[in-house]
Amino acid sequence: MKEYDIVIVGAGPAGVSAGIYAASRGLETLILEQKAVGGIIGGVSTVTHYAGILDDETGATFARRLEAQALEAGIEIVYDQVERAALAGETKTVFTDTESYRAPRVVLANGSTPRKLGVPGEAELQGKGCGLNAARDATTYEGKSVYVIGGADGAVKEALYLARFARQVSIVCVEDELACIAEFRRKTAATPNIQVVPATRVGALHGADRVEALDLVSLTDGRTRTVEDDGCGVFVYAGSEPNTALYAGELRLENGFIPTNERMETSISGVYAAGDIRAKQLRQVATAVSDGAIAAVNAATL
Repeated sequence: MKEYDIVIVGAGPAGVSAGIYAASRGLETLILEQKAVGGIIGGVSTVTHYAGILDDETGATFARRLEAQALEAGIEIVYDQVERAALAGETKTVFTDTESYRAPRVVLANGSTPRKLGVPGEAELQGKGCGLNAARDATTYEGKSVYVIGGADGAVKEALYLARFARQVSIVCVEDELACIAEFRRKTAATPNIQVVPATRVGALHGADRVEALDLVSLTDGRTRTVEDDGCGVFVYAGSEPNTALYAGELRLENGFIPTNERMETSISGVYAAGDIRAKQLRQVATAVSDGAIAAVNAATL
């Protein structure tokens, strides 16, 4: 069992921000990360609307700079999966596959997981034309047709990126019109190889070793039409679910999210929450970084 002044779960913008502020205040700081620094933002094609970003900032370049800054600050980053956490009492313990870590302060910043469609054929075709990532897979579908599932900011931003490579991009959304910001709607309208398929959901995917067809269900009249499109790509950006299952037995939750006060304190003393995992109005890199800073500053005064 290893001991620290503060343990942070998650190395996305919120977790790294918390780590930097904690280390700057003299706390021996550990960040536990399951996959890679950056979290969801590390896998996006472009990072937008964050003050001070570089020109043509990608999720990958942003994540690399987050990691470099954390290491420069003297933060220890351990890549392991958190299995459970004992958060009650003055000393908290976080358990991973291989080790346990103790600290009087814990910041929960383990973000969210992209939501799947939950339709027939999705699991079988995962990684075979479905469940793709625009930043990673766009060039594979150069000159082909792709379907982006989702009409919010994140989905439309990735659709705009995919339009640089794909022959045709179809945005399939359940809303009557795109639910993204005006800037993205304007850019979508000005991009000739993007079409919007509104008030529609995916009913099923068909194919063996690749996607060969999609069932599209109209939310207006309930009719299903099958679109034959052999070898197309399906990029799912239909929101995400907070990674709070580990804490459901100890922390109070609101619709799956962790409520906090303005100091980022949860219902347990010494436990803070930051980023997408927290119950709040806006989930953006800017608010995640702010959450992390506030959590660490207040944790340092505990």
